[in-house]
Amino acid sequence: MLGLRGIPNVQGGVEKHVEMLASRLAALGWSVEIIGRQRYLPQPSSYSWNGIRVFPLWAPRLMALEAIVHTFLGVCVAAWRRPDVLHIHAIGPALLVPLARLLRLKVVVTHHGYDYDRQKWGAFARRMLRLGEEVGMRLANGRIAISGEIVDTMSERYRVPVALVPNGVAVSAARGETGILGEFGLTRRRYVLLAARLVPEKRQADLIRAFAKLGDTGFHLVLAGGAEFETPYALEVRALAQSVPGVVLTGFQSGDRLAELFANAALFVLPSSHEGMPIALLEAMAYGLPVLASDIVANRGLGLPEDDYFPLGDIEALAAAIAGKLANPPGREQVLTQIEKVEAAYSWSGVALKTLAVYGEVTGVTKKDGRS
Repeated sequence: MLGLRGIPNVQGGVEKHVEMLASRLAALGWSVEIIGRQRYLPQPSSYSWNGIRVFPLWAPRLMALEAIVHTFLGVCVAAWRRPDVLHIHAIGPALLVPLARLLRLKVVVTHHGYDYDRQKWGAFARRMLRLGEEVGMRLANGRIAISGEIVDTMSERYRVPVALVPNGVAVSAARGETGILGEFGLTRRRYVLLAARLVPEKRQADLIRAFAKLGDTGFHLVLAGGAEFETPYALEVRALAQSVPGVVLTGFQSGDRLAELFANAALFVLPSSHEGMPIALLEAMAYGLPVLASDIVANRGLGLPEDDYFPLGDIEALAAAIAGKLANPPGREQVLTQIEKVEAAYSWSGVALKTLAVYGEVTGVTKKDGRS
């Protein structure tokens, strides 16, 4: 698998998707190898994690070049390793599908979202991402999309079959307190949470401004997530956070510490302008949290009740929605019902089996053992 920063516990939706998917495939007897970017991984040489082999590769520390250069090197490594399937994640890395096919590799591409809609990219980068989408969809041996809307759009735009394999969700059982609440001065059920990278499309600035309008409520706003690059947006978020009482920046969190933040929040808010299929929102729902999400297509695709959405970018509406949610927490029966629905609909085991079906179509191998 290629097209991600790496695993385990690396920030990002694609990274979480691959971490969970690869773990399930390994448990089913497949040999899974992941090519990651060296600076995000715990060691510079190859290592095994949870039955998966991870190969760190160098990539330039430049936002515009990191992914594409790393993918080029990764395709070369794959050509040497000769896997049964090279699975490329995201449309930017899909620019290298023609090279992979030229090297006689069987390629599956997963479309995780319209990355050319992200605010951080300029005109040239957006054109390259659109080209990556086109060549990935047209030239891959197998195609996957994580939402029904992406499946329909790709099928219509490129006249190719695309399999729907949505993101999954898994909630780790609590293994005792980590101390993170005390570290940041937080009280159980007295804070609003957003877990996301500090990038413009996640709209943390909107959330801080909405929180400021609530005044002194006795609640904190917790923003869990970091920035890979020191961008003007990241600096703006940090400055806003310092100017509004009650805003807490925890930096990137993972594992038990992130799980504890989710498990004890009063409300999860996702104000983003761009998503593929929001794993963090699904995780919040799996913890039984009340949620608020912007009314973009990807979030609407989850089919939440109408009062769980607010108009994208409307600070006043967001502030009012937060106040309403905090004033009316869900009852225990409502929480349990939500958890059961999410666990039934979004299983990583189901994701793995649907992915294997695509691999089988590409390779002609339908049994669970083999190399991936």
